[in-house]
Amino acid sequence: MQTITMQGVSIPRLGFGTFRMPGGDCQPVVESALALGYRHIDTAAMYENEAAVGAAIAAAALPREDVFVTTKVWHDGLGSRDAILRAFDASLAKLALDHVDLYMVHWPSKDMDMGVVLETLTELRERGRTRAIGVCNFNMPTMRRAIEDVGAPIAALQVEYHPFLDQSAMLAYLRGRGIPLTAYAPLAQGRAAEDATLKQIGDKHGVSAAQAAIAWLLDQDGVIAIPKAQRAESQRANLAALEVRLDDEDRAAIAALPKDQRFVRPPFAPDWDARTL
Repeated sequence: MQTITMQGVSIPRLGFGTFRMPGGDCQPVVESALALGYRHIDTAAMYENEAAVGAAIAAAALPREDVFVTTKVWHDGLGSRDAILRAFDASLAKLALDHVDLYMVHWPSKDMDMGVVLETLTELRERGRTRAIGVCNFNMPTMRRAIEDVGAPIAALQVEYHPFLDQSAMLAYLRGRGIPLTAYAPLAQGRAAEDATLKQIGDKHGVSAAQAAIAWLLDQDGVIAIPKAQRAESQRANLAALEVRLDDEDRAAIAALPKDQRFVRPPFAPDWDARTL
């Protein structure tokens, strides 16, 4: 598995997402993914499946250092240092692990104290309870504040990213600081599989449109993808995308696709068009 190393922590470039897999039904799905070779599992308190993910990891009986585990604190748990610590303790207990590899702010809260939030995550990192810290769904001004003003040791940003959404400005900013971008919804919630351009590229390489979309993400420096897949054959196909090699013609065709399609827009999302604070 290809990895990206940030702050001495190696992150597998193709992870396994578990959003909308609540409860115990998640356990056999994650067990299947681990058996097939996935070594990066992404969960969150809000997904209500941390216990199932932890049980799957235990059942796999892999060396702990071989599995990269990400979880996240929900935006309603960012009110104070104690609230964040309680949320972390609850997540770790459900996962039944002695540490996680990456602990992230799931969504920014409009009234959160950025300094307190990131200092608390940094404290967890310094205590060895998480190996790295990160943030999700931060726009450019919020990201700049976290890195340039607070000086937090951000090891990854997780945002929506797929062939129909432009993240070039954020990627340029992150690359200048050696920070990877983790793409969630990398298949645009299933839309990539039906896109004619991606199907054409997939046919050219003997793969599916979805595999072409994942290959396009992994073709980019500093990008990690975390597709989810419940069926073993889909999990296997996503792994096979690691072997697809796109050419300049493929890249140009994907570059010509509309890049303004954002599909994750909860009411508490930040202003994605904001450029300054």
